Amino acid sequence: MEKPLNATMKPSLEETFKIVQESIAKNKTLIVVGNCEIEYKGRAESKLGLGERILLIKNDGAVLIHRPTGYEPVNWQPSGCIFHSRLTETGLVIRATNVKTKESLKLTFTGVMFATQLELKDTSEFILHASEEDMQKAILLKPELVEEGFHPIVKEKKTAPGFVDIFGRDKYGRFVVVEIKRKTANKDAVLQLWKYIQTIGETEQHIRGILVAPKLAKNAGRLLRELNLEFKQLSPKKCIETLRKSTSGELLRYMK
Repeated sequence: MEKPLNATMKPSLEETFKIVQESIAKNKTLIVVGNCEIEYKGRAESKLGLGERILLIKNDGAVLIHRPTGYEPVNWQPSGCIFHSRLTETGLVIRATNVKTKESLKLTFTGVMFATQLELKDTSEFILHASEEDMQKAILLKPELVEEGFHPIVKEKKTAPGFVDIFGRDKYGRFVVVEIKRKTANKDAVLQLWKYIQTIGETEQHIRGILVAPKLAKNAGRLLRELNLEFKQLSPKKCIETLRKSTSGELLRYMK
């Protein structure tokens, strides 16, 4: 059944004020498009002059403000914000305060082109598809995903059987070969890791092999133990979260 859309084109500031108050009181999703300026106070301070922008307040208290171009918000606040709105001589003021992070956003609308409040529901499970390359990048950015004290030396190390995903040292200085699989690792994955160990072991001593994957097949576990190899459970979802949280925007510069 389709839900009625409560949307207003070119509302006055007074009409927008009522829409904002009702949306916040009823925990609805709010969208306001108009001319506004933004002030931010928290870990730093910033101010953005007047411009036509899109304000999105979600029903969990998250706030995003978008400019007409680009996919990233120019300002945002995480879930759990407390909102206050009022009409002033300069325009419609909407303030979002996050108590946990001690941050606040102040928006002053001088004109509004569109305003709507929506009651949205989404109960579907999010299924994430990440590549082995994504998992590799996450480990390079955060080596402790493999184990504490792990130090990557090089990625895609060339050997006779093929390319080792990550080659490094553990906290005791022992060499470590890391083989990554984004799906359940089977016997073939174990044997692949073993071949790398055998080849590198001809020139290096005290070498470990770690198979990294979300799951290990039952028939692979026994073989893994027999060959004295190790397994580290790591989900692609956790790797993607690691990449998203990274602020560097690039991998470690010393990686070849």
